[in-house]
Amino acid sequence: MPFKKTVDHTPWWLVTIIIIALVLLWNMVADQSYQRIAGALSQGLLTTLGVTFTAFILASLIGLLIALAGFSHHRIIREFARFYVEVFRGVPVLVLLFYIAFVGAPELVKCYNWALQIPIEAGWLETARTRDFTLLWRAIFALAISYSAFIAEVFRAGIQEVGKGQIEAAKALGLSNWHRFRLITLPQAMRKILPPLGNDLVAMIKDSALVSVLGVQDITQLGKIYSSSTFQFFETYNVVAFMYLVLTLSLSLLIRAFESHLRRNDHH
Repeated sequence: MPFKKTVDHTPWWLVTIIIIALVLLWNMVADQSYQRIAGALSQGLLTTLGVTFTAFILASLIGLLIALAGFSHHRIIREFARFYVEVFRGVPVLVLLFYIAFVGAPELVKCYNWALQIPIEAGWLETARTRDFTLLWRAIFALAISYSAFIAEVFRAGIQEVGKGQIEAAKALGLSNWHRFRLITLPQAMRKILPPLGNDLVAMIKDSALVSVLGVQDITQLGKIYSSSTFQFFETYNVVAFMYLVLTLSLSLLIRAFESHLRRNDHH
């Protein structure tokens, strides 16, 4: 009788990561220096989460609008959507951060002051200054613009997955464009869109570390400041890595669970 081959489905990659995380967590609990570092970086954790989720919401809204523009009947609008996606997908996030912070923000303030010249001269409004546009919000807008180009492609692919027969049936029932999109297209497209959107959120958490180059007090920036003042580079960056690992791993596991849930529903 031949032996039946058993397949080991144990996710050893996950086991290894959990062991590393537990070791780092034990150091943070047992070692007072790790506790001080974790306390110093806790405010940066809130900043990282705030920057990431605010930028992601903005990127999703902009990405949806760009995706819908790509389906427009007007060629100029379609060309603009394609131009937007190709340009911002081709520019590195770090370069875009510098560009928005030191070129885009000053030019935006100049345009604002020029557009509202009469109300400003009449004393109804005050002249805007570049420093009023904080580096935190410049970083958020840069991340949002960069990721909106990728998210637009996610929305476009999801919308194209919806069967044309259902849309034609909705037209035959007399539904308007808005009602067709809200009731037919979007609910079905979201099943395809949500998993890759979750992956983009995980990627944005990691890329949010780049905002530290603008002096934004996130995990990476506070870690840089703390390590340079105490020379505890090994301990500090262990804590920094641990915080990012917990954030990204937690979200990744949630996304995998959600994808499994969708697959089970599809089979039923």
